[in-house]
Amino acid sequence: MILHTNTKGEGEIIIFLHSGLQTGDEDFTDQAEYLKDMYKVVRPDLRGHGKSYCSDFTNYFEECAKDLKETLDHFGYTSVHIAGASIGALIGILFSKTYPDYVKSLTVSGILAEKPHNWQELHHQEVAAQREMLRDEKMIQYFNQLHDSNWRELIYLARDVDWYPFIHTENFKAVKSVPVLYIAGEGNVAEVEGAAKYSQEEHVHVSILPFAGHLVHQDQSELYTTVVEKFLSRL
Repeated sequence: MILHTNTKGEGEIIIFLHSGLQTGDEDFTDQAEYLKDMYKVVRPDLRGHGKSYCSDFTNYFEECAKDLKETLDHFGYTSVHIAGASIGALIGILFSKTYPDYVKSLTVSGILAEKPHNWQELHHQEVAAQREMLRDEKMIQYFNQLHDSNWRELIYLARDVDWYPFIHTENFKAVKSVPVLYIAGEGNVAEVEGAAKYSQEEHVHVSILPFAGHLVHQDQSELYTTVVEKFLSRL
């Protein structure tokens, strides 16, 4: 499917892939505003988010990677920088592994390099938090106006304890031709531990930002943008 996109600026293309239940219009806004003077900044709505309507959420990550390829082909984008957060980062990784010829660089944050020893407990807590959210009428109204699709299906996907694609996040060996930047917030211990693991790969740069957690691009927007800009300038 061709994804709905928000595009600003001219120049080399950088694709920002939003986090879960966000949209291209709502996420990475500070980064887009700053980088639009140097790059063509493209922020798509991922499958089932925002205006990228879909009713089929099977093989979600694989289909999202296909969607991104079809969207790039539609606009004639053959070589792009990709930056993603959380679910957007997972899709960016899978896209880079599947279609490496399209990717000039990959920036990811908000991912786990390996399965935590207490994954069952963490997953249980996450599911409980999601159930609470689904009881919040204000949150329901907010997401109803944000997404054309049944956004609840995105939450249901994560109720499977095996939903997380650790097989794709354990390393970046499958994309050795692509320069990678991994950014973690110091407040997320598991993601900081991932930085130590990823740094052993020669083509991977890592950065740990203070006073930030899972969504480091939101918690430390200016620092995140500075690090990404520096990374891109060295390519």
